[in-house]
Amino acid sequence: MKKQTFGLIVTTRSFFPSHLVKTAKEEMIKKLDGLGYGCIAVTEDMTEYGAILTFDEAKICAELFKKHGEEISGIICCLPNFGEELGVAEAITLAGLNVPVLVQACNDDFNKLDMANRRDAFCGKLSLCNNLYQRGIPCTLTTYHTCDIASESFTRDLKKFAGVCRVVNGLKGSRIAMLGARPAAFNTVRFSEKVLQKHGISVQTADLSEIIFNAMSYSDKEKVKAKIKEIREFGSVPEFITDELLERQAKLGLALEAYVELLDCDASTVQCWDSLEQNYGCAPCLAMAMMGDKGKPSACESDVTGALSMLAAHLATGTAPALMDWNNNIREDHDACICLHCSNFPKSFFAADNIEIECLDVIGSTLGKQNCFGACKGQVASGPMTFMRYTTDDCKGALKMYVGEGEFEPGEIPTNGGVANCRVKNLQSLMKYICENGFEHHVCFVRGHVADILEESAKYMGVKCYRHF
Repeated sequence: MKKQTFGLIVTTRSFFPSHLVKTAKEEMIKKLDGLGYGCIAVTEDMTEYGAILTFDEAKICAELFKKHGEEISGIICCLPNFGEELGVAEAITLAGLNVPVLVQACNDDFNKLDMANRRDAFCGKLSLCNNLYQRGIPCTLTTYHTCDIASESFTRDLKKFAGVCRVVNGLKGSRIAMLGARPAAFNTVRFSEKVLQKHGISVQTADLSEIIFNAMSYSDKEKVKAKIKEIREFGSVPEFITDELLERQAKLGLALEAYVELLDCDASTVQCWDSLEQNYGCAPCLAMAMMGDKGKPSACESDVTGALSMLAAHLATGTAPALMDWNNNIREDHDACICLHCSNFPKSFFAADNIEIECLDVIGSTLGKQNCFGACKGQVASGPMTFMRYTTDDCKGALKMYVGEGEFEPGEIPTNGGVANCRVKNLQSLMKYICENGFEHHVCFVRGHVADILEESAKYMGVKCYRHF
């Protein structure tokens, strides 16, 4: 993942102890460097103390940030003392970077509340946040109202903020490839391109017939051979799968990857059900899973906002997400359910060595298994997970989402496909929320607990967010 760089603003107020500025700035730069982040900040030869107090200093800081605008993924405001809130707000406004902002205020030492050492950053943070609010600039806060720069809690805050910046900046200007029309039966995944465009997200369409033609006529034998090897390394292939089916699957994967590249997209959807099976004789699940493992997530059934959800989850974690159905209850356990898909899960989702690349079961029963090779089958490995979903609310002209956390559990699931044993606290209330607010049956999962990052990113994107607990 690309190294992240932050713009750093350290401020002070003239009648507060200025020595606190130097030590705080040095600590902050050391902290960022130790975590592998870059830092852009004014120096002492550019402004007094290398801090921002006046409007002139705010202009100097803004020009510096503009110069490095393509590098800066977020702005960190550090208050060693009360600070000059107007100078900070002016610097952010004039820079015009439209990136997330983190506000940190330093702890006072209870034994050093004399005039030579007292900070009052506890109060100054309120004033700075008030000024940002007045200007319509959203900001991210630290776990504790004030904290030491060297503390573990601030380390966690910085890592979370870095994740928020990745999501916000990664979705801004993102492009989703819609490879094939929405299947007629899947009204549930209808969406508004105009609402997405309002949030800086564009949809690039391609006719599925073009992809099928390119797959059928794919002529680079060496690339096909390499892709077949990649397929066999992904999971076990049953003996009844012929070389012809393997080659067909390899060509489809190469054609899909080529179109995502051609359209310069960050994620994609594939029509699948059931045009590819009928007109090409292959399922796209495996090809989609492989794209996900390479950082280009792909959603089923032309589910564009599902693909957007997968992209956000990938940006939050740096790992591959999966799209599943909320699918089955489990006995009388009201906080547990089965989630599954045919499936296009990335390799990292499955328990070790239990992936089988076989044929779709449901449509294979009517179209013939020989036309449906490419499903990734197995049970999702246990561990912490985050679930999320974006959707466009066309009636309100808005983009909205829900997000929460749970666990994948190890209990065996007696059904076929890519299956997951899921536990979510207060699952029944979540299902009610989904039903009452028009969300789709598809849900994006990613390993680890990153709901805080995804929830926080919503405020910068103007997205209404429901956080499930």
